[in-house]
Amino acid sequence: MSFLDFERLRTAMSRRYLLGQGTNALGAAALASCLNPQLFAAPANQMANTFGGSLPQLHHAPKAKRVIWLFMADGPSQLDLWDYKPGLQEWFDKDLPESVRNGQRITTMTSGQARFPIAPSLFNFSQHGQSGAWVSELLPHMTKVVDDIAIVKSMQTDAINHDPAITFIQTGSEIPGRPSLGSWLSYGIGSPNQDLPAYVVLISRIANGAQTQALFSRLWGSGFLPTKHQGVSLRSSGDPVLYLSNPPGVSADGRRSMLDGLAALNQQKFTDVGDPEITARIAQYEMAYRMQTSVPDLVDITNEPKHVLDMYGPEVTQPGTFAYNCLLARRMAERGVPFTQVFLRGWDHHGGLPGAIRNLVKAADQPCAALIQDLKQRGLLDDTLVVWGGEFGRTVYSQGTLSKENYGRDHHPRSFSMWMAGGGIKGGQVYGQTDDFSYNVTENPVHVHDLNATILHLLGIDHERLTYRFQGRDFRLTDVHGHVVNGLIA
Repeated sequence: MSFLDFERLRTAMSRRYLLGQGTNALGAAALASCLNPQLFAAPANQMANTFGGSLPQLHHAPKAKRVIWLFMADGPSQLDLWDYKPGLQEWFDKDLPESVRNGQRITTMTSGQARFPIAPSLFNFSQHGQSGAWVSELLPHMTKVVDDIAIVKSMQTDAINHDPAITFIQTGSEIPGRPSLGSWLSYGIGSPNQDLPAYVVLISRIANGAQTQALFSRLWGSGFLPTKHQGVSLRSSGDPVLYLSNPPGVSADGRRSMLDGLAALNQQKFTDVGDPEITARIAQYEMAYRMQTSVPDLVDITNEPKHVLDMYGPEVTQPGTFAYNCLLARRMAERGVPFTQVFLRGWDHHGGLPGAIRNLVKAADQPCAALIQDLKQRGLLDDTLVVWGGEFGRTVYSQGTLSKENYGRDHHPRSFSMWMAGGGIKGGQVYGQTDDFSYNVTENPVHVHDLNATILHLLGIDHERLTYRFQGRDFRLTDVHGHVVNGLIA
């Protein structure tokens, strides 16, 4: 062996030695941070991220500390709830002008129709609050908090069918496999509560007779981020999380001893192979142990005052209802959970919309308003961002048979409505406008990427700088798009 070959071998061995020792140190640090999360915390007087996230420091001062997203899966009709179009009464059963549609694509469910008859809303609208916002008669409770919310009428998305649309708004991509918004937040900022997950999902019970699409766990998955950042879905019956309770014959001390031994074995495996998923698994086991105490306390609402329960409505004491889940969302906000998502399905009203939407808003209206009021009276609304909306809106033309008392609406991605409250949002405003048919945005369009960029901004994060390198490129929630909607921010 020549001297040159010897030097190359020595250098390579040194490099392997350095990397090996480095991964050992990282593993030790990861395990230590799991057992003592404040070990590496920055001084409290710095605007630093001290909650275990990947960002050592927030990009700017946050206006919100946490998010509650009330996700109306299946696409609620903006025309029957928020986007008042009185002039449509004169257009009943007339064809949608081609100049309005302008060749835009439609779904296969209506593309075969001989005509596209306009279906004005069957419901009355009236103005409320100092803002004078027009709100449907279907939402009597929301009219009481209309000055606390910003109604966004100019939402737009790219996808026209449910699965790609809901995947897109959750992850920033129509293609499954990307991390969801809650996972990005968990990865970026961590959580101040080490006894509950940073990202919690609550799936509400489906209303009787509701037509709904499936929800897949990948919608709250972590994608290519470490798995500890995926959402944790709480169940409405039995253990809120599977295997939360110790099995018969296993004591708390026994469980603790088992986890300590398992952590030591996992740490040894990490030393051998350096797989970062091993440290994620250590963290998940530790979280599961702490959740054995924290989750039962979270879901126990027996100590809630009667006037609070009454505010959420008669279904609030029934686990799994939307009202119950909204109350749990408030309890998680109190405990510092950074991202809570409450799903309510059943808005897929291709036919029989008037009757179906009446039934659904009975479950949805009062709890939404109560959540805002409850957060506000506890001083939590100022730094809790509440978001309401689904993956797209509904068409002005009827799908299928149209009558004076009945109609259905197809999917519509070009314009739909959402609302936001608290957490730095300027309430008491209507942002954006649509044309006379609620078909095209005419003022201040807000794309899904813009919405996600704005949510991250309110939490102190520059959406262009929260990235993760995967398969040779830096990914982010908003891909290469998105602008902060400053007009929504107080």
